[in-house]
Amino acid sequence: MKIYDVTIVGAGPTGLFTAFYGGMRQMSVKIVESLPNVGGQLTALYPEKYIYDIAGFPKIRAKDLVDNLSEQVSIFSPTIITGESVVDLTRLEDGTWQLTTDADTHLSKSVIFTTGNGAFEPKRLEHAEATKYEGSQLHYFVNDMGTFAGKDVVLFGGGDSAVDWALMLEPVAKSVTLVHRRDSFRAHEHSIELLHQSNVIIKTPYVVDHFEPEGDAFTHVAVRNSDGQVELLKADHVIVNYGFRSSIGSMKDWGMEMERHAIVVNSKMETSLPGVYAVGDSNTYEGKVKLIACGFGEAPIAINSAKHFVDPETKKHLKHSTDLFSH
Repeated sequence: MKIYDVTIVGAGPTGLFTAFYGGMRQMSVKIVESLPNVGGQLTALYPEKYIYDIAGFPKIRAKDLVDNLSEQVSIFSPTIITGESVVDLTRLEDGTWQLTTDADTHLSKSVIFTTGNGAFEPKRLEHAEATKYEGSQLHYFVNDMGTFAGKDVVLFGGGDSAVDWALMLEPVAKSVTLVHRRDSFRAHEHSIELLHQSNVIIKTPYVVDHFEPEGDAFTHVAVRNSDGQVELLKADHVIVNYGFRSSIGSMKDWGMEMERHAIVVNSKMETSLPGVYAVGDSNTYEGKVKLIACGFGEAPIAINSAKHFVDPETKKHLKHSTDLFSH
C-alpha cells in the first residue's frame, strides 16, 4: 500500500486548495471525502448560492468556485477517494499514520483535517405538517434556482444564508417573503442593507403557524407574530434555513485536543498529535474567524508545516507561485 506524504481529510473548498498547495510543494497527496462528490457543503447544500468572501471575486456561485478549485488541483493529479468516512486514526510504530475508513485503510506520513464542522444535516421545521411537504414544496436546500422561477416563495431564517438566498431569489421568483422569529437579522451588515433596498417582503417577528392545504399541496403558509396575530402568505414553495446540526463523530477519541467540537491548533496549524494538522472550520485558535477566505490562508501554513515534518531538510517556505510558473 502506498504511503502518501500527506492525506487531506475533507474535499470542501479548503481541502481542495490545501491539496493544490501540497502539489506546489511536490508532496504526494491523497484526499479522503465522506460525500460522493468533492466540494463539501457548497456542492451538497449551496451549489447555486453566491459566495462573497473570495479575494478577487466580487461574488462567485458556489458550484463555479468548486469547479475552479477542482481544475486548479487537477494540475497535480492527487488521489481522490470519495464516499468514505474516516472512523479511526492510529499512529503506527514507524510513525506512519493509518486512517481507517468505513470501507478501507489509508497510510500517510502526515494528515491534514479540512472537515469543516463534520457531518451535517439541516435543522428541520418542527411542525406536524412539515414532513409531508418535504421534497415537493418544502425545501432545506436550493439545488436549482429554476424551481422557484415565477413562483411565490416564503423563506424562513435570519442568518447570512437566509438573507443571501432571499436576495438571490428576488429577481427570479414572482415574490419573496423573508420570515424571521426575531426583529433583527444575524447577517453581515452590507447584506442587510441590500435586503432593505430590495423588493423582498420582510416579516418579523413571525413563526410558522400552519399550512393552508389544497389536496396534497399547500397554497399558503400562515405565520404568527409575538402578539398571536396570524397572517396568511401566498406560497408555492417554502424554504427553511435554520442552519445545520453537525457531528464530529469519533474524532474526539483520536487524541487531539478539542474545544467545542473543533480541533485546537497553534500558529503552524499543528494539532496536539505530531504530523497532524487542521485548517478551515475544523480548527480553532484565539481570534479564529470561520470564513472560506481564512481556510485558504491557513492551507499553505499547514502544508509547509507538514512538508517540513515529512522532510526536515526542506525549507519551511516556498518561492512565490509567480516564480514557479514563470518558465
